[in-house]
Amino acid sequence: MIKSKLVDLNQKDKSPKIIAVSKTFKINHILPLIEYGHLDYGENKVQEALEKWEDIKSKNDKINLHLIGKLQTNKVKFAVKIFDFIHSLDNEKLAKKIAEEQVKQQKRPKIFIQINVGLESQKSGIHKKNLLEFYNFSVNLGLDVIGLMCIPPFGEDSSTFFSQMHDLNKLINLKELSMGMSADYLKALEYKSTYLRIGSNIFGQRS
Repeated sequence: MIKSKLVDLNQKDKSPKIIAVSKTFKINHILPLIEYGHLDYGENKVQEALEKWEDIKSKNDKINLHLIGKLQTNKVKFAVKIFDFIHSLDNEKLAKKIAEEQVKQQKRPKIFIQINVGLESQKSGIHKKNLLEFYNFSVNLGLDVIGLMCIPPFGEDSSTFFSQMHDLNKLINLKELSMGMSADYLKALEYKSTYLRIGSNIFGQRS
């Protein structure tokens, strides 16, 4: 079932990467997809990712692990160790910490800047008006910023927010966009998303 769902998603558009959001699922639930050959997986929590993926990644260096949840500065050391992509850069303190840690570990994760596109107080992300300044700050620290990420407000039309993200990405000439989940990935594709974060459409509903 997992394999057929993934094939169906891939057939929608050949170009975007599909991040199979494996957070909260046990590794035995994910193994069929790994054996199938899928390479990109998303986790929300650093500790869960270490416990679940460290052994598997040591045996398969082609697997890309994506941190799609909020990153606390006290977890940066462990995040840089296990994650290949960080989708949630949202403040200068965190940017500095990642920059310091990637020098120590000689490992440079690919970074997405998270935009609080709906201006929601409960969500992380920078204000879009601060994007250019924050992007330049992060790049000058040596971070490998490849694109932008957003989580649109729940219950609203995602298209409005995806359109804004597309325009912001063009403004600073970045190639990658991390947006679109199980409920709205088709809309995200219309606005040139390059990384889709798909969970329930692949693994089923979480308990």
